[in-house]
Amino acid sequence: MITITLTYRNRDLNIVKKCLKSLDNQSEKDFKVVLVDYGSEADFSNALADLVKNYSFIKLIQCPVQGQLWNKCRAINMALKQCETSHFLVGDIDLMFHPDFVKIAIKLASENATYFKYSFLSKEESLKDRAFDEYKIDFVGNEEITGTTLFPTETLKQVNGYEEFYHGWGAEDTDIHVRLKNYGLSVNFYDENILVKHQWHPKAYRSKNSTSPFHSNLERVNHNYMYSTINNKVVFANGNDDWGVVPNKEHYLKLSEKPDIEINIQSIDFHFSALLASFKNLNNQVVKVQINQASTKDKLVQTVKKIFKKKHFNYLKLETINNLLLEEIIKNYRNKPYCYNFNREKGVINLTIYFN
Repeated sequence: MITITLTYRNRDLNIVKKCLKSLDNQSEKDFKVVLVDYGSEADFSNALADLVKNYSFIKLIQCPVQGQLWNKCRAINMALKQCETSHFLVGDIDLMFHPDFVKIAIKLASENATYFKYSFLSKEESLKDRAFDEYKIDFVGNEEITGTTLFPTETLKQVNGYEEFYHGWGAEDTDIHVRLKNYGLSVNFYDENILVKHQWHPKAYRSKNSTSPFHSNLERVNHNYMYSTINNKVVFANGNDDWGVVPNKEHYLKLSEKPDIEINIQSIDFHFSALLASFKNLNNQVVKVQINQASTKDKLVQTVKKIFKKKHFNYLKLETINNLLLEEIIKNYRNKPYCYNFNREKGVINLTIYFN
């Protein structure tokens, strides 16, 4: 039996409906679906919950991680930790599945991993409502597209699942293939038939005015981390960190209460360094941090002092602080309840985090 895992955040519900409908139309019914809603806004989350009620084979996990970086790997691992079927398939909420997809996947299930060839639909074709075979393919992906893979469940658990260092998008699917090969498995590419069709969707999920967490170089960080995995022949993910941790809703409610500690600093280099160092000393406390961009006047004063070789201090760009702070969270506090936003127009970063 197979468990199919899908991850979701704020996606157009029409796309989701077509995905779930294609699973409902499978010729083989011996499968389960776990759908992980990782931090959708209330309107999307509520609509998704209503939609899922129409499908008895779907288990919905809703995570109250709004204001956090997208972490597909953690979402997948939550489902993996709970999986009791022999095989575990990571899919994509943007896909439509061939009616015989599950039937063929069950035949392919083995002690090795198998991933499936993608085909892609145009924007116009994706808006249509028709049978799977009637959708005209715009183009076909190659074997470098590794997003939908069938795994032996216990083996995937043995290597600690997906690597949760990866946030945002990029490299996580290739990483698990590399580590399984290092573990001694074969990773096979199924390209005999087109079994999945990827619906078109906009690539830009974040406007310039968005205050949601965003690291400007995170994709590059992810890929260089993956190259390290390849070069060092890494097998096991997540180091000594817990993986697949399901968010504790009661802990997240604490973020909306009065904080135990409030920290307000400017973007001065040593103030920021001291802030990061202080995190290690906090326990069972909700901390609210505000970091403000220095005014033009303050910057000018320090520049003049520097020119005249007087005692001065350095200001960091708020974008630099944003990237460094998000990296600190990813590396050390990613399982902590937190909410983050960066208002670039006002020049303010806000972080509320519960050091539980």
